[in-house]
Amino acid sequence: MISPIRVLGALAIVAAAGSVQSETTPSPYAGQQARDIKSLSDSDIKGLLEGSGAGYAKAAELNAYPGPAHVLELSTQLHLDASQEAATRELLAAHQARARSLGAELVMAERELDQLFANQHANSAAVDRATQRIGLLQARLRAEHLKTHLSQTALLSADQVRDYAVLRGYAPATPGAAPSDAAPSHHHH
Repeated sequence: MISPIRVLGALAIVAAAGSVQSETTPSPYAGQQARDIKSLSDSDIKGLLEGSGAGYAKAAELNAYPGPAHVLELSTQLHLDASQEAATRELLAAHQARARSLGAELVMAERELDQLFANQHANSAAVDRATQRIGLLQARLRAEHLKTHLSQTALLSADQVRDYAVLRGYAPATPGAAPSDAAPSHHHH
């Protein structure tokens, strides 16, 4: 017969081994310490430098304010006229230039924050300055994306805006009706 003290001792060893194992479970951040900028993945950096949307304009996109890239993709189905297509291309080019510039500034600001910690120079005041700059750049970048959707919507008719929502899967098609074939009349929101 095994003594109760031996059983308790064996259980204590098993419990201790289990707690050591759970203490060494890697963090979900494991491996990210090798990143150039710890808070941004390579794909995050690439997206910011390319001016991609990254979901910044969802409030507009999902509330019937189309974006220029998707409007151009759907230009045939939306029956864009030549002036609408040209204006949309100009809008997209200007937007991408501004978004890339802001994205590059944001990447640099994140790099500076990372370097504060990497170089052991972080203190409360420096962190406040760095994060306020990052927050302002994030706000400016998001506003850039959202305001581009406002400008795009102003270039389209109400029918085109409705058709865009249907084509993108945000709204059901009206039963028995095809997307509008009417000539677009510019409607400003």
